[in-house]
Amino acid sequence: MVNESHGFSIRPVIHYPSGVQAGKTYLMTIDLLPEESFKWHSEEEEHPIYCQVDSDVFNTNPVDETVVVLHRFGGSYGEIGILVTAPLQGIEGQLSVTLINRWGVPIKRIFLGTIPIYSGLVDSPIETEIHVTTSQVKPQNIESRDEVDELVEKIRTKISSDIYERCGTMRVLDMVQPIGINDIYIRVNILEKLSGSRQIDLNELPDISNQENFDRLPLGQNEIERVSGLEAVERYDKLMILSKPGAGKTMFMKKLAILCSRREFQNHRVPVFITLKEFSEAEEQPRLQDFIAKQWKVFCGVEDTKSLEVLLRKGHVLVLLDGLDEVQANHHNHVVHEIKVFTQTFRTCQFVITCRIAARKYTFEHFAEVEIADFSQEQIAEFSMKWFSTYQSPEKGHLFIKFLKKNPPVQELATNPIILTLLCLVFGESGDFPANRSELYSESLSILLKKWDAKRMIERGQVYKHLSLKRKEDLLGLLAFQTFERGDYFFNQNVAEQLIFDYIRQLPEAKDDQETLQLNSEAVLKSIEAQHGLLVERARRIYSFSHRTFQEYFVARRIVTCSTKQIHTELSNLVSRITQKRYREIFLLTVELLPDADELLLLMKKQIDSLISNSASLQALLSWVCKKAENTDTNGQYKPSVIRAFYLALSNMTFKDLINKLAPSLSVSLDSNALTSSPDYGDSSLSLNQGSNFEDTNNLKLDLELTQILAHASSHELARIELAHFSSLNEELQQELQTLNSQLPHSNEQNIQEWWDLSGNDWIKSLRSVMIYYRNIGHDWEFTADEIEQLHNYQNANMLLIDCLNCDCYVTRSTRQKLKETLLLPVAEIENPPVD
Repeated sequence: MVNESHGFSIRPVIHYPSGVQAGKTYLMTIDLLPEESFKWHSEEEEHPIYCQVDSDVFNTNPVDETVVVLHRFGGSYGEIGILVTAPLQGIEGQLSVTLINRWGVPIKRIFLGTIPIYSGLVDSPIETEIHVTTSQVKPQNIESRDEVDELVEKIRTKISSDIYERCGTMRVLDMVQPIGINDIYIRVNILEKLSGSRQIDLNELPDISNQENFDRLPLGQNEIERVSGLEAVERYDKLMILSKPGAGKTMFMKKLAILCSRREFQNHRVPVFITLKEFSEAEEQPRLQDFIAKQWKVFCGVEDTKSLEVLLRKGHVLVLLDGLDEVQANHHNHVVHEIKVFTQTFRTCQFVITCRIAARKYTFEHFAEVEIADFSQEQIAEFSMKWFSTYQSPEKGHLFIKFLKKNPPVQELATNPIILTLLCLVFGESGDFPANRSELYSESLSILLKKWDAKRMIERGQVYKHLSLKRKEDLLGLLAFQTFERGDYFFNQNVAEQLIFDYIRQLPEAKDDQETLQLNSEAVLKSIEAQHGLLVERARRIYSFSHRTFQEYFVARRIVTCSTKQIHTELSNLVSRITQKRYREIFLLTVELLPDADELLLLMKKQIDSLISNSASLQALLSWVCKKAENTDTNGQYKPSVIRAFYLALSNMTFKDLINKLAPSLSVSLDSNALTSSPDYGDSSLSLNQGSNFEDTNNLKLDLELTQILAHASSHELARIELAHFSSLNEELQQELQTLNSQLPHSNEQNIQEWWDLSGNDWIKSLRSVMIYYRNIGHDWEFTADEIEQLHNYQNANMLLIDCLNCDCYVTRSTRQKLKETLLLPVAEIENPPVD
């Protein structure tokens, strides 16, 4: 024990360089020597003094433990060493040493003055001697555990209302009133390994350029193990939580404060919630401890500053420091310094800091770094239901979730909590989303590019301040267009920097110096990532857009905003990719963004017709389809284009999806599960619903049922023709079909397979002949593999054209009519189409 009535005097001896060379490392030593009047009044043999070295610009790393141990015989066991590294650039810097006793109480802070930084210098160490008295070394009023627990409860009671006031609600974007955190909070998932720090080669990432059913949910995180946010905080006593913009880090911090205040999390501690932006802008740049004490005094009525020091010293505080990325550049060094000193002084407390993942400029040595994961589909659904239930509209929540599932590009955006909030706000107003999806994407981008920070009055350092909002969008359009055109969802950092370099060097205020331009290109890339989160480092030096939907939107925007002279070329280049499924969203967004979509739609139609124009067999198929449509009477219920699609479906069942788009009323009557798969008829099937009214579609029904019977027979499946369904059949056809029915074996006969082996092929040929003669259906087209692929592309391209026509685009009535009239016609009929 240290004698409370006496002290001992020590003299710190510190060796450090009086000047340094940029980028070089120097050894700094600290020792504690006794004064002449030194007397040992402790019953213990030794007394440790911890030494903490801080700097505004220098990087400091201890050689070993940073503790000088004094002994009773008047001296220490030896000095400690600190490696001091000068920055690559700078004019001067400062060093300070804080002496701390064994109980974590600072004794003395020693400022060593200004140290100049030169381009070349010979070391010149100097010695500084500072006297410290023992009254600062000794512990005072060491409270018992019961007393500390009682103090925790007392302070928690006083600060709880302030915690609820500042952390209990959130109000973002265009919300008219705040919403309770507890009402909408859902579990936060944490990635313990930062996705952007992985050492992965570009070739190891999935190639999505040719995937037809690309999973649009977050790439780069799926394979990383996740833990709950609360579990991560419990696991690490010093935690840095990183995330993309709008990922929900502040909401998580507020939830931690509330849970701790309610004794539901770390009930032996009291919560302290600090917005670092507010702290950085406080008058006279106070110490973090003083800032907290002032908050407690002003807002909580805690007059006694000693209570805070006791709780900090005993490790009974959960310190939540939110938004390091929101601190202005001119305050950053001060804030980082205070955090470093504060966390090292009160190292037994629990600390959590949040920062945007690309905005962190300083690594806190003893902090574990984790990343907030994007929302999963389950989290999206849970958040949505809580949101709409809060507004007494749970049924709207179910509709919202159904809509997202039907719209993968929109659902992809919903993995970001702030954009999901926007989607909930938009859907909540009308129970639907805008017909023009590009407007929704534009609003989402507006949030990330400007509104999210502007609403919270945050001004970030503009590394690329000369870029207006339009230029930022143009630059992102260039990045999106060039990478997407090459089929690159993932791209190397140097590729992105080169594209940025090529863009900014054309600007009027750009520097001519190549090295400066290259540095600016890297700074612009990092700023887009840090400030807006639109580009994300998926692995070390490998980037992608945060959402594929944004990449697609910027590609479409670049096409639409090109010059009048270039627009025809850009649209022609786009149309040349009409068979590539990854371009589907580009087509739909471009059509919506164009002030007049006539030219693009007509170019698409011309390109679609050319897909099978050189195949005599496929043109013959279309001619047959055209003739069947002309000769099939539906009493005006369906237009010829719909009937053409119907008969194409009889020849190739994949065309049933086209019918669904052309005639929803007919698609309700088409049951894709009623006809089994057949090698001759594609991978899906078609039938007419017997419960529907088909008095006007009796011809369609007959042709479909005959085709169905032929498909079953081709698979050696027994199926009889139900003639009772067709009371108005041609007598000769009815007699032929009765004869064919009579030739089929009964289903209970044991020799059915033998019958198929002996007579099946002849029976199928007879059925096919009857169908061709009486109904002009059942033709065996014998397409080659290449022709089948061409037909598949032709069908998909026509479906895309119809989707474009049905979206919220401007197209003249005459163009719309022309496109519908010439749909699914052979080339020979295009110039003189039948009238729909």
